[in-house]
Amino acid sequence: MSITLKLIWAFISLGVVTVWGLTLNGIVQKIFARVQGRLGPPVWQPFIDIIKNNAKRTAITHGIMFYLGPVFRIAGGIGTYMFIPVIFGSVYFSNFSMSGDVLLVMYFIFFGQLGMALGAGEGGHPYSAVAVSRGLAQMTAFEVPFALSVISLVAQYGTLNITEIIAAQQGGFLQWTLFTNPLAVIAAMISMLGMNMYNPFSVVIAPQEIPIGPPTEYHSSFLGMLATNRGIFAGAKLILFMNLFFGGATNLFSLMLKTFWIYMFSVFVGAAYPRFRTEDSIRFFLKYPTAIGIISILLFTL
Repeated sequence: MSITLKLIWAFISLGVVTVWGLTLNGIVQKIFARVQGRLGPPVWQPFIDIIKNNAKRTAITHGIMFYLGPVFRIAGGIGTYMFIPVIFGSVYFSNFSMSGDVLLVMYFIFFGQLGMALGAGEGGHPYSAVAVSRGLAQMTAFEVPFALSVISLVAQYGTLNITEIIAAQQGGFLQWTLFTNPLAVIAAMISMLGMNMYNPFSVVIAPQEIPIGPPTEYHSSFLGMLATNRGIFAGAKLILFMNLFFGGATNLFSLMLKTFWIYMFSVFVGAAYPRFRTEDSIRFFLKYPTAIGIISILLFTL
């Protein structure tokens, strides 16, 4: 397949995962509303918000880095997605997975979050530094067990290539990493709770404490860009976890089913538990999931 055709199919795939990610966000808003005894917004509300925000303009100036923050954020989301195979064995939905591995994907995850922190830091709001320090501290904490789980997978499968890791899990659900290396999966899934920033790890925006953050700091098309990235980044993370730990997907139906239930794990935990304090969140990630990740490595290296 030529590079031009590869790019066309990659962006078609990006459009599909963006729609799916935004739909999941709408479903999640509905679930949380029902848990709290509210009717909640319609499932298609994220799409309406993006259209509405992109139709607005702003004359407020906060500096170049403030406006580059959303650009870095969406670049991190797109970069994360572009190097992940979406459907195993598909020529059209493999993206550019042959050109990168799981380490490159992890760098892109970090890139988007760091860019957002740099942008928020130039916003001029007195509490921006609070959110940045919370976000970077928690991000560093939950990246530790996730990195340990990836190291355990490398020790288990002998490769960093995501496609090869998926191939090693074919032959039935008992071949999934979930069953062959459950400790690594536990460490990674706990880490994903921090990535998704639902309770008990919603320490960055902290909606019950201070009504600030990107939804109020950013506006117009910048907020529309961030909202679009929520769909892209959510879909990319879910597909990555599906590929590494749940056998990947061989068709779109399997992809939607698996990513839906992976996402629901964060939603169920978020609906059942109150929010941690920042220091409690960091201690938690550096204790239990980190210990589990270390044990999973030792099992495949000793």
